Amino acid sequence: MKMLVPVDGSSASINAVKKAIEITKKVDFSIKLLSVVSYENVGKSLRNQQLWSQVDGSIIGEGNLKLEDEVMNMKIKMQQRLLDAIVDDIYFGDLIVEKQVVVGDIYEKILNIAKDENFDLIVMGNRGFSKIKRFFVGSVTQKVISEASCPVLVIHSDAED
Repeated sequence: MKMLVPVDGSSASINAVKKAIEITKKVDFSIKLLSVVSYENVGKSLRNQQLWSQVDGSIIGEGNLKLEDEVMNMKIKMQQRLLDAIVDDIYFGDLIVEKQVVVGDIYEKILNIAKDENFDLIVMGNRGFSKIKRFFVGSVTQKVISEASCPVLVIHSDAED
């Protein structure tokens, strides 16, 4: 059986990883840790920078695409380091853990990977870092719960082992 565990570094997602490990001790699951880098957030921050730069008098032309690529690559590397740190810091025993970083809309990537790779269970935290954004656009967890092709186990940020 296959278990997908989306992580963003928040306490809720770390608790989800710990719960996933606990479940694998009772049921034979493989675990895939997934981190999604949102391309939209990178683009917005760079658009704000471009506006500021133009008001400041400097000119940003096509070179901005290169800067956007550099920012995206940096974010991907940060998420890869996050997944490596989780695997290094949390005891997985002899469990083989797959790690993947993807770019796109967070909830869509989680749903697509879960469906395309035939996962049997998604274990995820009830909230990530952005409470304000969740208020306005809806929780990633809520969207995954309502549209997932498999069961979703939601772990609270204050869950204990």
